[in-house]
Amino acid sequence: MELKYQRLTKMTDLKLDLHGSRHHEVPLKVENFLYLNQENMPILIICGNSQKMINIVKDVLEDIDCIYEIGSGINYGCIIVRKI
Repeated sequence: MELKYQRLTKMTDLKLDLHGSRHHEVPLKVENFLYLNQENMPILIICGNSQKMINIVKDVLEDIDCIYEIGSGINYGCIIVRKI
């Protein structure tokens, strides 16, 4: 599913930007951020262009049974978490 850029930015003000984060820090950052903000869905997670970073975030989301969408096209590197 391809997401529109405007839709991403207007839909949520709550964002977790992982630029500058090291791969080993990401699972804890994502999990903590989601649990602390689970009442403020949806949440936008910005992973950047690193496929490894995207895969790490996807693994965390699957481990805690989240409903999420992965951006493509101009939204590549973004993941929207709909529900925990």
